[in-house]
Amino acid sequence: MEDEEAEAVLKAVGRQIKMWREAAGMRQTELGDAIGYSEEMVSSVERGRRIPKPDFLDKSDEVLGAGGKLSAMKEDVERARYPKNVRDLAKLEGEAVELGAYAALHIHGLLQTEEYSRALYAMRRPVYTEEEIDRLVSARMARKSVFERVPLAQITFVQEEATLRRPIGGRMVLRQQLEHLLEMSKLRHVVIQVMPTDCEDHAGMMGSIQMLKLRSGKTLGHTEGQLYSRVISDPREAQIMEMRYGMVRAQALAPRESLAFIEKVLERET
Repeated sequence: MEDEEAEAVLKAVGRQIKMWREAAGMRQTELGDAIGYSEEMVSSVERGRRIPKPDFLDKSDEVLGAGGKLSAMKEDVERARYPKNVRDLAKLEGEAVELGAYAALHIHGLLQTEEYSRALYAMRRPVYTEEEIDRLVSARMARKSVFERVPLAQITFVQEEATLRRPIGGRMVLRQQLEHLLEMSKLRHVVIQVMPTDCEDHAGMMGSIQMLKLRSGKTLGHTEGQLYSRVISDPREAQIMEMRYGMVRAQALAPRESLAFIEKVLERET
């Protein structure tokens, strides 16, 4: 397990399943046969070593007569599936009244389609297993709830031109991704800009930037590297990042020009 919080949740769920199974007078192999899973899977779930899928919990609930108590754990288990750094970032994004991000290497995670995100994780080295990819993609898609929560946050993005042209996942995935950007830009609280490659003055050459202004008034930064994901809480460092992001937005194409730019790139892909 990656963190104590997730481990505690999964162990608690495992204990509940074991208690209901024993109360029903069933062995692990019998429960597995009844719900379509192996004895090893049931054992691993009960010990908190494997993450049960929603189908596992629903079928166990029905077979063991738990009256919805096991199915009700799906939300907690789903959150436990996500890596701790993703949960922490999603929590901060949920508290933000303003969120801004400059993405230099790929489409920003909050703007990615599921297909694009899956293709991005599939090319990572060392390679992820299919289960790990499913987990990471689900976590990324869950973060997109930030667009729907009330009150609405003001959300801005600056995408490097190269991210609009790199065919991650293939041409069809890229076309769908560009179409998604145009759809997202129709939201009144979302602004998408493009940083053209031929821009001579560029304040974002140190890499991607994410800024979060919380309800409390505090400003945080977030940055990712090859092997780390870090929240910047030091006020002086956050101020530097905020200054850089502001300059990047000023140097990028205006929102309307950016949408026209994305539309032209999409036309060339179709």
